[in-house]
Amino acid sequence: MTGTINQRQTMVFHPWARMHLILTKTQAAPRVMAKMAEAKKSFYAVAVGRKPGIYRTWFGPQGAEMQVRGFTGARFKGFASLAEAEAWLKDAGKRSITRKSSTADAASAPLDPDEYDILIYTDGGSIGNPGPGGWGAVIIEDHARRELSGGFRRTTNNRMELMGCIMALRQIKDSRRVLVRTDSQYVANGMNKGWARKWRKNGWMRTPNEPAENYDLWDELLDLADRHHVTFEWVRGHAGHVENERCDTLVREMSARRDLPQDSNYEQRRTTITPRKG
Repeated sequence: MTGTINQRQTMVFHPWARMHLILTKTQAAPRVMAKMAEAKKSFYAVAVGRKPGIYRTWFGPQGAEMQVRGFTGARFKGFASLAEAEAWLKDAGKRSITRKSSTADAASAPLDPDEYDILIYTDGGSIGNPGPGGWGAVIIEDHARRELSGGFRRTTNNRMELMGCIMALRQIKDSRRVLVRTDSQYVANGMNKGWARKWRKNGWMRTPNEPAENYDLWDELLDLADRHHVTFEWVRGHAGHVENERCDTLVREMSARRDLPQDSNYEQRRTTITPRKG
């Protein structure tokens, strides 16, 4: 990666050619700003994970992270006192039973960003599908808010949805708890339902005769998700989510540019594995 950053200056990413990174230091959403008093948290309650319970450390073999990292649908939270952790865990258990009884209720109950270190919104799309496309992301961490966007001269909706997640997660260097909100069911289901991992395990084949599309991007997204504890949450597009709407604006701005680079894997048809004959 080369380039320098001013308040609103373009950066250059390789091997994906020109990507536009816009850094803006603004006040994050109040709920996110209020969190992350990490040094004061001495107890970690795990409601949904490999081994639910209360842990006194986050990192390490006996820590809470080992119980939730890479566990789809994990629910956990840090507390300053044991009493708070026990009360939350008891309440979380009741809510878990309620959610299981109603799929509609579970779908309408958003995850709590306060349970995560970083909140990310992403979006992606293309004009014509395939056609000129863009991706956008908003990253909220502590008191900082960052916007990223980029695009390609010829690509697809799904590739740009994946790229938004990839480029945002690339910015996170240390192992963190991350909530990614996307309006793409393709991305959310691919990660949360284990489809992408199954495709990779099967040599990037969806069925014995049908290859998985966009394996080049799915492969990197899986690797990035494994470095952190990442939860993907689907949100309905164009439904009043401020940051999701902002991502949509970034996508449209990038898709309209005439100086976009090549999505080389797509244009050179390197997005699927060629099935072996016989």
